[in-house]
Amino acid sequence: MRISLAILGCAIFLHPLFSPALAGGSRPETKATAVVEGTLAPNFALKNLQGKTVDLASYRGQVVLVNFWATWCPPCLQEMPSMEKLQTLMAGEKFVMLAINAEEDGEDNVRHFLKGNPHSFPILLDSEAEVQELYGVYRFPETFVVGKDGIITDHIIGAIDWAAEDTVKYFKKLVGR
Repeated sequence: MRISLAILGCAIFLHPLFSPALAGGSRPETKATAVVEGTLAPNFALKNLQGKTVDLASYRGQVVLVNFWATWCPPCLQEMPSMEKLQTLMAGEKFVMLAINAEEDGEDNVRHFLKGNPHSFPILLDSEAEVQELYGVYRFPETFVVGKDGIITDHIIGAIDWAAEDTVKYFKKLVGR
């Protein structure tokens, strides 16, 4: 019994929800208040890898998955193939995925990463951590789902299987199918 409790205690401590340092967060918790479900998603404008500025408000009327990640974060890299699969499964729907890289030298790191791990969803660069701080993100990966009306419908901390059947059904329901 003691061994089981000790293992459970370690598992809880090591889980990213309870240990931000192990979730890949290198920056301390910001002073910004984390964005919460049921509120309007703060607008942001960031450049993509092609140098084009992308702003969240331009996607009003579509469901937007906003994912904060870093190339040094193993759980972030682990969930990316399922994000790519979700992107494919949601093709033609009113759905957009924005992966925000939150590294100071993100552009070089992302380009190097994509050479061996190509992805079709947009990757935005937040090298100054402005949007990361605006959203109160300090653990990676951290994801916000923004409804067609611009309201945050979900906030997920940690990696998940984005292509799981229930997850795909959730997004299909949000887009109106």
